[in-house]
Amino acid sequence: MNNSSSLAVSARNLSLTLGSSANPVEILRGIDLDIDHGEVVALLGPSGSGKSSLMAVLSGLERASSGSLMVAGENFAELNEDGLAAARRGRIGIVLQAFHLLPTMTAAENVATPMELAGSSDASEQAVAELEAVGLAHRADHYPTQLSGGEQQRVAIARATAPRPALIFADEPTGNLDVATGDDIVELLFARREETGATLLIITHDPALAQKCERILTMADGRIVSDTQTDAGSVVQAAQ
Repeated sequence: MNNSSSLAVSARNLSLTLGSSANPVEILRGIDLDIDHGEVVALLGPSGSGKSSLMAVLSGLERASSGSLMVAGENFAELNEDGLAAARRGRIGIVLQAFHLLPTMTAAENVATPMELAGSSDASEQAVAELEAVGLAHRADHYPTQLSGGEQQRVAIARATAPRPALIFADEPTGNLDVATGDDIVELLFARREETGATLLIITHDPALAQKCERILTMADGRIVSDTQTDAGSVVQAAQ
């Protein structure tokens, strides 16, 4: 068992039940999971297996129905929605398939916003630096509709990593991109994670992408049914 101080995520008997009391729908069924600080983990499974729901609970976007959950030193199981929103701020970065940039804000403003919410006094300057790190300093004043899909996802990665969160969650980050652009985005995401030292959890249907991670979790019917180290994980362990 890992020491709790080395864990970015620690969940025990985590469940999520939606719907009415008359017609409850079990989405997550007794998840037990530990993820080390700095670990890179892939989450695989068919549609409807509970992957996105698990990410939503671990990232504080959804409150678990029962069980215990510690994330980046915070007890998520004891927090209400407002508490979860406050706990996410600065601790968790999220990259989604559909980018979810604010259309009325420039690239720089999209990146600066979470840092401003986290209380940063130099969010605008940091935003420009983050855009430079993802190769988009020259697009800082452009709006999402003026950017390609790959550029929008680069902005989303900059936004997610800018506050230096302890954890980054990525849900099908290449799902709306062509293969070449998707490969570039994966390389960028891994590079930014390595530079910032964040823990990274990626939901993907792509086994090749999963193999680039240190560890692969496979879900089915709301449960984790396998948990394996990859060759990438073995290389990382050997280097430590």
